[in-house]
Amino acid sequence: MRRVPIRLRVAGAFAVAMAVVLAATSWFLYVRLDSHLSLALDHSLRLRAQDLTELVGDSGAPLARANGAPFVEQGEAFAQLLDEQGRVLDATQPLRKRPLLSASELRAALGGPIIADRDSVPGLDEPARLLARPVEQSGRPPRVLVVGATRGDIAEALSGLRDELLIAGPIALALATVAGYLLAGLSLRPVESMRRRAAAISAETAGERLPVPQTGDEVERLAETLNEMLVRIEVAFQRERDFVADAGHELRTPLALLRTELELALRHARSREELREAVRLSSEEVDRLAQLAEDLLLIARSDRGKLDLQLETFDAADLLNSVRRRFEWRAHETGRLVRNVACSGFQVRGDRLRLEQALANLVENALRHGDGDVRLSAAPVNGVVELHVTDEGRGFPPQFLDRAFERFARADAARGGGSSGLGLSIVRVIAEAHGGSAHIANNDGGGADAWIALPNVSGGRSEEAAA
Repeated sequence: MRRVPIRLRVAGAFAVAMAVVLAATSWFLYVRLDSHLSLALDHSLRLRAQDLTELVGDSGAPLARANGAPFVEQGEAFAQLLDEQGRVLDATQPLRKRPLLSASELRAALGGPIIADRDSVPGLDEPARLLARPVEQSGRPPRVLVVGATRGDIAEALSGLRDELLIAGPIALALATVAGYLLAGLSLRPVESMRRRAAAISAETAGERLPVPQTGDEVERLAETLNEMLVRIEVAFQRERDFVADAGHELRTPLALLRTELELALRHARSREELREAVRLSSEEVDRLAQLAEDLLLIARSDRGKLDLQLETFDAADLLNSVRRRFEWRAHETGRLVRNVACSGFQVRGDRLRLEQALANLVENALRHGDGDVRLSAAPVNGVVELHVTDEGRGFPPQFLDRAFERFARADAARGGGSSGLGLSIVRVIAEAHGGSAHIANNDGGGADAWIALPNVSGGRSEEAAA
C-alpha cells in the first residue's frame, strides 16, 4: 500500500490544526458572550432592584403598580416581596404566592444581596436569574425584595451565535484546507522539479544539476546541497574511472612484454641460455605486475578508509638506517652512495613497515631519476618530524611539482620512464594515514628533495654522518 502523498498529509495536518483552532475560538467566543450577557443582566437586575426598593420602601406601593413600568417588563421581568418568614407579601404577574427563595437563600438575602439561577419560575417556563436584597421600611420588620428576569434573550443570542459558528466554522475549515492543499502544492513544486531532474541524471549526463529555486528557504539550501553532492560524486566517479583506465593501461604494458618474452622463448629460443634469459625477463615483469597490484590494492584500501596500521613508537634514526641498508647494494652498483644523517632523540609513532615502504619509494625515485649521492635525514619543524630524501640531480620539472602526488603522474619529459607513477601517490597515502603529509621541492643548490612530515613524539638533535 502506497503512503499518502506529502501534499495530502500537509493539507490534512493543516485541516486538523485549523479545526482545533476554530473549535477553541468558537468555544472562547461562546463563553465570553455568555459571560458578558450574564454580567449585563446582573447589572440590569441591580438597577431594577434599586428602583423597586425605593418604590416599595419609601412609599410602600404595591409591586403590581411597577408591572409594565420601564424597570419591570411584562413576560420577561418579575418581582416579589417576602417577609422574614418567607411569606409572599406582594408579587408581580404572573407569579403566584409561591416564594422564589429557599429558607437558606432567604437568610442570606436578609444579610445582603444574593444572585441565584432558576430553571423556571411559576408562570414562566424559561430559565431565570434572580437578585434578592433586603428592604428597610420604617416601623416594619426587615423584608426581602426579589427581582428577576428570564434568560430567554441570552439563550437566543447564544443560540444565534452557535448557529452562525456551526455554519461559518465548517466553511472556514473547508477554505483553510483547500488553501493548505494549494500552499503545500506550491511549496513542493520546486521539490518535484528537482525530483524529475534527478531522475534524468545518470552517468551519461555528467554535468547536469538540479534546478535551484530562488526562494531563500530550506528548499533552496537543499537544492544547493544536492548540487554540491553531485559535484563530489562526479569528481569521485571521474577519479575512479581515470584510476581504472590508468590501471588497465599500466597492467597492459607488463602483460604484453611478458607475453612477448614467453612467445619468443617458445618459438625462437635455441639454447639453455636464451631460455634462461627469457625466464629472467619474464620474472622481472611478473615482479613488476605483483608490485603494481600491491600498490593498487593499497590505494584502494586507503580510499575505503581500511588501511590498517600497526602503531608503535620508535627512533627515527633506526627507521632511516633500515631504509639505507635496503638500498646500499643498488647504490654501489651504480657508483653512488646512500647516506643518512645520524639522528638522536627523534621519536615517531606509526607503522614501521608502512613508513619504510614510503621512504623506500622516495629512495627508489632518487636512485632511478636523480644523480649523485642520496641522503636521508630527519629534522623537527613546527611540531612535526620531517623525514627527507634528497639527491644531487636536476630536480623535479616545475610543472610536475603541483601534480607529483597524483596517481600515475610522471615527470617523463625530464626524468625518463620505467615506473608506474604510483610511488609518490603511495607515499602521500601512507603519510596521511599517519596524520601527516607528503611534500616535494627542488633544492636551491640543485637536486630534488622529497619528505614526509609526521607528528613529533619527542625532540632531539641531528648531525650528518656517512653510512
